[in-house]
Amino acid sequence: MRIGTLNLTADGPAAVRDTVRDAGRRGLDAVWTNQMPGSWDPLALLAAAEPGTGPAELGTAVTLTGLRHPVALATQALTTQAALDGRLTLGVGPGHAPYLSGELGLPFDAPAARTPEYLEVLVPLLRGERVTHRGRFLEVDTRLALPRPVPAPRLLLSALGPRMLELAGELTDGTVVTWVRPEFVRDHLRPALPDTARVVVSVTVGVTADPDRFLETVAQDFAPVRTLPSYRALLDRGGLRGPEETVVAGSEEHVARALARFGDAGATDLVVVDLAPEGRSALDVAVTLSSSRVTT
Repeated sequence: MRIGTLNLTADGPAAVRDTVRDAGRRGLDAVWTNQMPGSWDPLALLAAAEPGTGPAELGTAVTLTGLRHPVALATQALTTQAALDGRLTLGVGPGHAPYLSGELGLPFDAPAARTPEYLEVLVPLLRGERVTHRGRFLEVDTRLALPRPVPAPRLLLSALGPRMLELAGELTDGTVVTWVRPEFVRDHLRPALPDTARVVVSVTVGVTADPDRFLETVAQDFAPVRTLPSYRALLDRGGLRGPEETVVAGSEEHVARALARFGDAGATDLVVVDLAPEGRSALDVAVTLSSSRVTT
């Protein structure tokens, strides 16, 4: 498994630059950013990374398609790709109704129907091709005339249900997910995707002597996840009460064993969200685990 970390800081570009530099020192494979409501733009944060620093992959997990026309997202993604010298992985997802519709007044009906049209416009634009599309939700006849060619970034789709996973397998390089356990990866994600598809799993982790307290804190901090319809359906499918039941917490040995199970289940990448300030970094445990699995 490739090992990356997710920058959740609200401190902006300087903090992301620090994260990228630290990831390079630790030997991580990737740094990821996320679209948090009312906060920094994830692609702009990555573009602020210093050239030549950090890991070989910098990605979004995810940026929301519902906030941008696909032409606008393709333009921004290719600009970021150029700034990062080809290191970008663009993870996209439709988002959640309470934010997009409830707070912003944007349409969020039929995301499984909107997404294929969005990708049918986005993907060829990222490749430098002209797009002529007449659909239910989008009408586009354009191409991006950049002054120099930019390689298309790798593309991932946040996908949990059968239709979205089908789209991820057909139109992108794989999927990026969160709040899942290894069993979900093994039983639902891997069988629905081509063997070559990436399965990028974001996992909240804490190396701690008090896992019960850590899990209680996560349950409180991420309580809204329980009520978001797509995540609620995901948790119900796994028989889980809340996101804290997907969290990995405990001793270094326990964390290493638990993370290894994601690889055994078919995850190609882990995005380690280290929320425990005490003890050894969960990132170091994950890197050691990855290295040992490669060499044995």
